[in-house]
Amino acid sequence: MNDCIFCNIVSGEMPAHKVYEDDNFIAFLDIHPQTPGHAQVIPKKHYQWVWDVPNVGAYFEVVKRVALAERKAFGTEWILSRIIGDEVPHAHIWVFPSNEATGDKNDLAGNAEKLRAALSGN
Repeated sequence: MNDCIFCNIVSGEMPAHKVYEDDNFIAFLDIHPQTPGHAQVIPKKHYQWVWDVPNVGAYFEVVKRVALAERKAFGTEWILSRIIGDEVPHAHIWVFPSNEATGDKNDLAGNAEKLRAALSGN
């Protein structure tokens, strides 16, 4: 979909601070973060709603992986998630640390690096 911002991120037409990518899913930092490390986890293929993603179990495994990495990277046990879907018509799950997370929420490059390191086990 040419007019879908998330499809444009998947295709590389729009830049993003990517923190995770596999054959089916991608995670990147939200440009209007609630807290440091606030990520969007999306399927690469366009589906409007999370509930339409055929491999939803694999999708939630990626969300879990990002959440556990956020705990490590931002020093909090409390990770929040949100599924609404009205902001962008492409399935997405917000995953973000609580307000007790350490760091500057607007340091997208630094937060992406911390999260990538936590995801890789470093």
